[in-house]
Amino acid sequence: MSRCRNLIFILGDQLSLEISSLEGADPANDVVLMCEVAEETTYVRHHRKKIILILSAMRHFAEELSAKGFEVRYIRLDDDENTGSFTGELKRAVGSLNPEHIVVTEPGEWRVLHAMQNWEEQMGRSVDIRTDRRFIASHEDFRQWAEGRKQMTMEFFYREMRRKTGLLMEGDQPVSGRWNYDSENRAPAKTDLFRPRHPTFAPDETTRSVMELVDARFPDHMGKAKGFSFAVTRKDAEKAADAFIVEFLPRFGETQDAMVRDDPNLNHSLISFYINIGFLDPLAVCQAAERAYLQGDAPINAVEGFIRQIIGWREYIRGVYWMFMPDYARKNFLDASRPLPDFYWSGKTDMACMATVIRETIDNAYAHHIQRLMITGNFALLAGLDPHAVHEWYLEVYADAYEWVELPNVIGMSQFADGGLLGSKPYAASGAYISRMSDYCENCRYDVHRKTGEGACPFNALYWDFLDRNAEKLSGNRRLAQPYATWRRMSDTKREDYRQSARLFLQKLDKGEPV
Repeated sequence: MSRCRNLIFILGDQLSLEISSLEGADPANDVVLMCEVAEETTYVRHHRKKIILILSAMRHFAEELSAKGFEVRYIRLDDDENTGSFTGELKRAVGSLNPEHIVVTEPGEWRVLHAMQNWEEQMGRSVDIRTDRRFIASHEDFRQWAEGRKQMTMEFFYREMRRKTGLLMEGDQPVSGRWNYDSENRAPAKTDLFRPRHPTFAPDETTRSVMELVDARFPDHMGKAKGFSFAVTRKDAEKAADAFIVEFLPRFGETQDAMVRDDPNLNHSLISFYINIGFLDPLAVCQAAERAYLQGDAPINAVEGFIRQIIGWREYIRGVYWMFMPDYARKNFLDASRPLPDFYWSGKTDMACMATVIRETIDNAYAHHIQRLMITGNFALLAGLDPHAVHEWYLEVYADAYEWVELPNVIGMSQFADGGLLGSKPYAASGAYISRMSDYCENCRYDVHRKTGEGACPFNALYWDFLDRNAEKLSGNRRLAQPYATWRRMSDTKREDYRQSARLFLQKLDKGEPV
């Protein structure tokens, strides 16, 4: 039996020529293994466009590796001998290639790392699990930063990342004297017919083949293959990033928290898919944004806000995930247990904000961060939906969702299920916030200005009911002092009106009645 030196196993979100598992690789002696497996497509019911993106991107990356002289053992989802799991496919490859060593970059999900840690014994080969150097902060870096802190405030971590990278820095101080311009990035927006269009990419023959496979194999998963237009190559992903820097970054900051019914993407980057899958280097994208500021092509509030999302929030979220898993996934500080209503999969609800965001999610496998946090996440929080079920829904439906980045965002940021480890307060809001930051309320059956009773916006009563029923756990939170003071000043009659309106709405929800 012929023998290769290293069997290099590349996962579907590691599609980078600079991935650590390829460092020192020799096309003459090493073989790359890539595989599409049923286990990864079905452990949650991923959106069809998400599966298409990953599988097509993998196939194109395999072609890129082959063009560089590598032998690529590529297992397709519909191959007859496909075992359906990473471990099964690695065993098959070891059996036929007889490698001296197995090399892999650490995965993004705890459950996959847990499986990897057993491979050496199972395969009878040394397994080199290498650090994922696409991130600025290693797991150890984050633990050292977090050690001894009573609260792990992201802002302070972000400042350390700014110092480490030198982005928007003058020596040890921030350019322009301020670290954070978040207060200037909360403007509402309107439909702008002159806003540039985000680039889309027509499916090639490889992608069309994947689309047919996914529609046939996953008919019960959310969405459809039709309309798929993501980039599936590094070259096209770079085009998307370049378009963002030139066309959308200048106004990204001012509209990043806004929501518009006929313009769902506004000035958002739409490149998280490509950063998370490996096509784009996050630091390089941030450096491009910094250059736009230094050259006078984009204002500081926009550039700082964008860079903070990547080297601040993205790195911070990953640190939290790896520091507290696997227990973090089952956190439920508020003891929320209500199942997700059916409209989370259908979009069929009279709440215009929920219907709009969920239908866009069904169509596009995407919604921007405020839609996720302050519409679907806010409703789940106020209604007391099971945070683990909410987490699985977000992991299923968004094309940029991988557990390491999605789970802490949902469990900690959105649902406050970790009790404040990640966020200093629950992101709960009434209809007034939605009305201020969007145009969703304009044609809604529910009246956002009505507080209680028939026809009132459900978010209004649910907001006060959420605070009331969780008062024992939340009333001591200093950032909720003002709303709790307002609640206490209300008359008994007014408070009971809020409770009763919320109670009637939640009863309809529990019965599966239309809302």
